Amino acid sequence: MKYRDYIADNSNNDQADYHEIRIEETDSTRLVYKGKELDNISQNRDLGGNVRIAYKGAWAFSSFNSLIGIKNKILDTTNQARFIGDEKTLLAEVEPRIDSVKNFSGKDPNSISLAEKKRLMDHYLELAWSVKGVSGTDIVYSDTNRRVYFGNSEGTYIDQQHKHVTFRISIQAREGGDVQQSGFSIGSLGDFNLVEDLDEAIIESTKKALGLLKSKPLRGGERTVVLDPVLAGVFVHEAFGHLSEADNVYENSKLKDIMYLGRKFGGKHLNFTDGAQISGLRGSYKYDDEGTPASVTPLVRQGELVGRLHSRETAGKLDENPTGNARSINYAFPPIVRMTNTKIEAGEATFEDLLEGVSDGVYVKNWYGGMTQHEMFTFSSGEAYMIRNGNVEEPIRPVMLTGNLFSTLENLDGVGNDIGMNQGGGCGKAGQSPLPVATGSPHIRIRNCLISGG
Repeated sequence: MKYRDYIADNSNNDQADYHEIRIEETDSTRLVYKGKELDNISQNRDLGGNVRIAYKGAWAFSSFNSLIGIKNKILDTTNQARFIGDEKTLLAEVEPRIDSVKNFSGKDPNSISLAEKKRLMDHYLELAWSVKGVSGTDIVYSDTNRRVYFGNSEGTYIDQQHKHVTFRISIQAREGGDVQQSGFSIGSLGDFNLVEDLDEAIIESTKKALGLLKSKPLRGGERTVVLDPVLAGVFVHEAFGHLSEADNVYENSKLKDIMYLGRKFGGKHLNFTDGAQISGLRGSYKYDDEGTPASVTPLVRQGELVGRLHSRETAGKLDENPTGNARSINYAFPPIVRMTNTKIEAGEATFEDLLEGVSDGVYVKNWYGGMTQHEMFTFSSGEAYMIRNGNVEEPIRPVMLTGNLFSTLENLDGVGNDIGMNQGGGCGKAGQSPLPVATGSPHIRIRNCLISGG
């Protein structure tokens, strides 16, 4: 109730079609290690907010980190919208809500002292360097507690709290001028247990980095590839998910032509989903940053495009239902259409089924980076292994996968019956990064995938 009356007193605006106020309190901790040293340690506390106004189809936005003089900020923002508005404001209807929500679970990172967090990270650093042959390390730990107070001119008031924990480690090994790396990224919806008991995983990463020095690169060309759940989840997020964000669709005439509802993408084994209502993941919440309830949105069902992700404005413009996907990384930014928890649904094939019949292929795991441009994509794997006559054999240097999304989906001919979710990454769009998300998939198989060796 701390800010409820304050927001209510400033939410009446007869000069605008729509009006919202957001106030945020944030506490965060971050420890960064480079090489053998602690490079940076920080604890930050922030208070700020924003005002967003719609008038005749035009939007105006202003952010602030002081609540003093907010009436003048609202007036200035309203005048900006009124100066440029010349159409009709289209917003999908959302029933007003009053609610208080906590979006986190598990061992609260706020209950752990900074000294304890540092001792644990120091231990992981020492453990990585205890293995002979390690030449470099990068470790980043962070936790964030973000509390958001939101109200609008339609009578909605929501007090929502989010907590996140992330950990990333990269271990490098060198032999002459040859440097190889291995590592992992993990995250949780506020559960510190995630970053405890990682000794085995860190030792395994050091062994993989050292092993890559002895591995050989692969000659490029088209091959059958089997992707693990981590890389397959990144694939569906980056290569397909961004094309499902409705602001990208209605602002780009080319995407309108290729991302129309009812389009066939591949076989009936293809089923893609996004949704913050999928609970317990880093992209999970009850309400988005416009106060719209979260949902689970089918994107592709049996190979057919059946849905896309919306803010209230995009849903209004495309005459579709809002999905609760309007998000911002903090109060300095307006909410835009973003993914939440994006995944390929499990199929029926076992891992052995996916390997069967592959005489000369590649099993790719984890990822180190990638880029997309509309339907074209390039991804770098973190690990790669040869597949010969249906068996996973020796490791090779990590590879890059390149292709056209739509032809790749046609060649995606196998979907595993397992599924894994990765919560260690963050999504970037329109200067807002990293936004907490989760990605997931079963193992998948793609025929005729263009590979370039590492």
